[in-house]
Amino acid sequence: MAIRPEAKLWWAQARRDFQIAERNHVSRDYEASVFFSEQAAQKSLKALLLHRTARMPPKIHNLVELGRLAGVDPEATEFLAELTPHYLTTRYPDVAGVVTSDLYDGRTSLHFLRGTRKVMDWCRRRLR
Repeated sequence: MAIRPEAKLWWAQARRDFQIAERNHVSRDYEASVFFSEQAAQKSLKALLLHRTARMPPKIHNLVELGRLAGVDPEATEFLAELTPHYLTTRYPDVAGVVTSDLYDGRTSLHFLRGTRKVMDWCRRRLR
């Protein structure tokens, strides 16, 4: 089955968000890298759900729930559970009580980039 046009849009945006995450990592803007990693994972899962169901995916930011709906494996579920809270933490200083850039370093950013790439690879294989 060919990928649905609307799913292509979500997938293209997921890829774009991942490129932005990579560039932010290189620039040492680690909190932005983590934020865009979360966005890339979220949009990848939503692209897959949209492709499979022909319906708009749920308007949620819970990666674990999106992963459950997509049928990811337990290892991916564990990663998604780790990444999910960073949707808020990277955006709002009052969530963690500090400036967001103080929370993230290169190791953390790289960890989320690598995990997000795995999630995206898993989704890509199922979008074909």
